[in-house]
Amino acid sequence: AALPGPAPADWAQAPLDPAVRAVLVGFDEHFSYAKLCQALRYLLRSPDCLLVGTNRDHRLPLEGGAAIPTGCLVKAVETAAQREAFIVGKPNRFMLDCVAAEFPLDPARTIMVGDRLDTDILLGTSCGLTTLLTLTGVTALDEVWGHRDSGCPARHRLVPDYYVESIADLLPALGE
Repeated sequence: AALPGPAPADWAQAPLDPAVRAVLVGFDEHFSYAKLCQALRYLLRSPDCLLVGTNRDHRLPLEGGAAIPTGCLVKAVETAAQREAFIVGKPNRFMLDCVAAEFPLDPARTIMVGDRLDTDILLGTSCGLTTLLTLTGVTALDEVWGHRDSGCPARHRLVPDYYVESIADLLPALGE
C-alpha cells in the first residue's frame, strides 16, 4: 500500500474497501507506515472492525544469536488504534480449541513442546497439558529456575514439566 499524496490529509482521504471487516496483523516483511495508516483507518471507521493479531512474540530468534522483530508489529497497530488485538496464536487457547474441534484430543495424553516459556509453555499449562521445553530457542534454564523459585503463581505457569537440550533428544523415544 502506498500513501496517496505528500501530506497526512491526503493519506486520510484514500478510498477504503467497504467489504473489509477485520485487520489482521502478523509477520510482514513489507510492513510500512502506509500499511499502519491504512489499518488505523479501517479500525477507526467502525468499532465492529476486528483487530486480530497472530502472536506477541517479541522477536524470532535465528541461528548465531540473530533475531528479527515479529510481535512488535501487532503492538504498533494496537498503539495507533488504542485498542487491544485478539491474539489467535500462542499462548491464547484459541489455536488449541480449533485443533480440538477437528481432532480427538485428550489433554491427559497431549504434550506441548516448545522453546518459549511465555507462549508455548504458557499455552500448555493454561490448557492442562503436559509441557516440554526445548532449550534450543530463546529460553535458558536459569530463566526457568527463576520462575520456579519466585513464589509467584503467575510465574509458576511458565515452568515446564520437563525440558530437553534439543528436540533431537526426543528422537529415541519416538522410535520406540
